[in-house]
Amino acid sequence: MAVVFDADFTSTSQWVAGRSSSYPRMGPTNRGDHKLDFLSRDYCPDGLFAATRRPGGELWTCNLLTTEGSPESFQVRTGDTLSARVTLPVELGAWPAIWTWRDGGNEIDVFEYHPDNPDLLEVSNHVRGGYRYWHGAGAGIAPGATFGLRTVFGAYSVDWFVDDTLIHADRRGVGADWHAYLIVNLSVADGTYHARPPAYGPDRLGWTCHGLRVERGAPDGGSPRRS
Repeated sequence: MAVVFDADFTSTSQWVAGRSSSYPRMGPTNRGDHKLDFLSRDYCPDGLFAATRRPGGELWTCNLLTTEGSPESFQVRTGDTLSARVTLPVELGAWPAIWTWRDGGNEIDVFEYHPDNPDLLEVSNHVRGGYRYWHGAGAGIAPGATFGLRTVFGAYSVDWFVDDTLIHADRRGVGADWHAYLIVNLSVADGTYHARPPAYGPDRLGWTCHGLRVERGAPDGGSPRRS
């Protein structure tokens, strides 16, 4: 496996900040997806993704980085393995995620998290259907926890790992010719499905992606060994 993408969250060649076709009219808001986001054009030194309460207290200025539209225009492909190390947020309303997107879909959620479900990681395959809500209290999943993630985008199965423990193999995969852009972001929940930030709570939320890389092997879409 060769490293084909090693994230620098300050790189204007790798990433576009604050603009994504996953948001209506490329942003800056996405209220239809139950988000209080107002996208920021700032990059994310040290991998810190933040959300700051805007005047009026309803919307939040949020970090979103995507490879879509960037000079390098990197896309994850069938057979790739994505690895990341993350520190979860602690504040209610924070909604961190690493995911993929292209042409109105092609979405694989490497992870989503909401502190009101403190031990729960959400992983999903929106390409061929399937998801798992994984309770990881025994593995230390909790607000503020730091751990490793690995996702293998196989043609016949997408496999998710936490610190090298397989937490879900969907046995559906992405197909032989799948490809999509990367998104790393912090949204803010509007309270429909998950707690929104308290009106008199913190004015800043945050989580950290300490590193993210993509490795690529043979183009047959098979999954690497599970360790």
